[in-house]
Amino acid sequence: MTPARVPLAVAAAGAALAGLVIVAFSVGRFPVSAGDLVGILWAKLAGSAHGIDPTVEAVVLKIRGPRVAAALLIGAALAAAGAAYQNMFRNPLVSPDILGVSAGAAVGAVLGIFLSLNVIAIQSLAFAFGLGAVGLVYVTARAVRGHDPLLVLVLAGVVVGSLLGACVALMKYLADPYNQLPAITFWLLGSLASASPEDVWSTLPLMLLGLVPMWLLRWRINLLSLEDEEARALGVETGRIRLVVIMAATLMTSAAVAISGVIGWIGLVIPHFARLLVGPDFSRLLPTSILLGGAFLLAVDTLARTVARIEIPLGVLTAFIGTPLFLWQLATTRRGWQ
Repeated sequence: MTPARVPLAVAAAGAALAGLVIVAFSVGRFPVSAGDLVGILWAKLAGSAHGIDPTVEAVVLKIRGPRVAAALLIGAALAAAGAAYQNMFRNPLVSPDILGVSAGAAVGAVLGIFLSLNVIAIQSLAFAFGLGAVGLVYVTARAVRGHDPLLVLVLAGVVVGSLLGACVALMKYLADPYNQLPAITFWLLGSLASASPEDVWSTLPLMLLGLVPMWLLRWRINLLSLEDEEARALGVETGRIRLVVIMAATLMTSAAVAISGVIGWIGLVIPHFARLLVGPDFSRLLPTSILLGGAFLLAVDTLARTVARIEIPLGVLTAFIGTPLFLWQLATTRRGWQ
């Protein structure tokens, strides 16, 4: 990718995202025309009357609006976290849940459902347990000396993730098979069907809080793809930068999983496509991953609610779409990922 083509690639990703937003608002069991959509949104921004059926306004602003916003936020957050993790671990197979954040959030949400708590409490437990799982992984890795720190982090993430998966399995086994078990299974498959404006507004600050340090440290994150000795020779304290990146990516991922359930493949596949478009420079890779991640999840969510008479879980659909995309990319890419 030549530098002159980078703005064109980013503009194309932005245009695709804008087109998908229009499609997501328009299609469904209650179709909305492009004219009505523009009229409602313009009237909302200008504070004027639009003269359109109130039912159409309710569909756009109260039903599809929060869902579209949640899809954009969650897709962008997972893709940004995946891009940061892949750079940091120097591994193209790393995804945001490598350190156990998804498994920890799953334990928290399943515990909340098992205890018959309300939605806010379930989301809060998912968020807290996701952060706690990564904290446990990091403390465990710090306690192990004499080994590659990145390798120890990954291994600790695998071990803690397996333990948390066993906790989820135990609670599923003990749950009420008529009420609690279906709710647990539905949450673990991932969905945005119950996304609300409150979810969006509560998640947005956490997403920005994780995104800001990634952007401010973008050139240092580039150096994390080098060996630690080389990065230190260039004046970068790899341990501190790595901790900040882990905290930022975990915050974004945990906030996303708390409101959507476990959605895989976005943080693994999307950074690869962004890297093909704009190259490995993190200052270009991060915004492109954000655009593509939001567009991908929005497209998948639109398919999930329109392709069949019943809504398909997002975790299932992202796997069906992400697997062939990733295999195609592996088969057609001739250069290294860095």
